[in-house]
Amino acid sequence: MGTGIRVFFVNEDETLKRIHLARYERLLGADPEVRFQEYAGKRVRYALATLEFVSRKPVEIVSIQYSILSFDSSGRIDVGELEKEMKLGFKMLQPATADLDSSNVINAKNRFAMKRYHDQYTWTPSSDVERAVVEAIFGER
Repeated sequence: MGTGIRVFFVNEDETLKRIHLARYERLLGADPEVRFQEYAGKRVRYALATLEFVSRKPVEIVSIQYSILSFDSSGRIDVGELEKEMKLGFKMLQPATADLDSSNVINAKNRFAMKRYHDQYTWTPSSDVERAVVEAIFGER
């Protein structure tokens, strides 16, 4: 038994394009050789599925994350947008220390950051897209 990841870009017509994990990781690492010209200048929805495997076959979906990637004009990852996403992700973390001076005041910065992150970098799939992702995962048996 093992764990693995499958990545699917979701096109505007809600069809899926499977992206090999190594290429996805190279894309996120801003490898200059990795580009998707068809997505140049676009924000692309994608699904990242964490799976359990037995004998190299998927048997269970552990989780699916639905996120958005921004591409620059040459079809590479928009590094500036990725940095903004990462900074906002850090702002979502709860402060390690509470403000001891004012016990009646709630520091909600992390909650607002979480809302902004959700609004800007995640999406909710339709039931058709969810079904297509599941079929793409288990249909490869």
